[in-house]
Amino acid sequence: MAGLKKKRRIQMIVAGMTLMLLAAGLMGYAFQDGIEFFRSPTQVTEDMPCPNERFRIGGLIKEGSWVKGDTHRFVITDTNQEIPVVFTGILPDLFGEGQGSIATGQLINGEFVASEVLAKHDEEYMPAEIVDALKAQGVYVEPSS
Repeated sequence: MAGLKKKRRIQMIVAGMTLMLLAAGLMGYAFQDGIEFFRSPTQVTEDMPCPNERFRIGGLIKEGSWVKGDTHRFVITDTNQEIPVVFTGILPDLFGEGQGSIATGQLINGEFVASEVLAKHDEEYMPAEIVDALKAQGVYVEPSS
C-alpha cells in the first residue's frame, strides 16, 4: 500500500511538472510576436534590428524636423544619433518638437515606419526609457522645479 502511494505521488509530480513546462512553452510562443523592445536612436544605429522586427524607439523630436500632413515625418534624436520617422494617422495633442516621444513600428530602408506614436503627458514627464537612454549618453538634464 505504501509503495502505491509513493508511485501515485511521483506520477502526480511528473504530471504537474509536464503541465508547467507546457504552459511556459505556450506563454513563450504567445509572447513571441507581442514583445516590443525599446531602443534609443544610438542603439538602433549601433545594432541594426532584424528585418521586419517590431520595436519601440524613443527620444526627443528634433526641432524643425516635423513635416505635418496626412503622413507625418519627423526625426527622433537622443542628441547623439537621429532616426527619421514616418507616421500616418493622428498624432497625440501633446506631440511637438523638442518633446519626448516613443514610437512603435519597424525600420524599413533606414526610415522608422511607426504604427503608433506616444507623447509625454505634461511638461515634467518623460518616459523612463528615454530618461535612461539620455542619461547613458550623458546629455540628460534634470527638469527645474
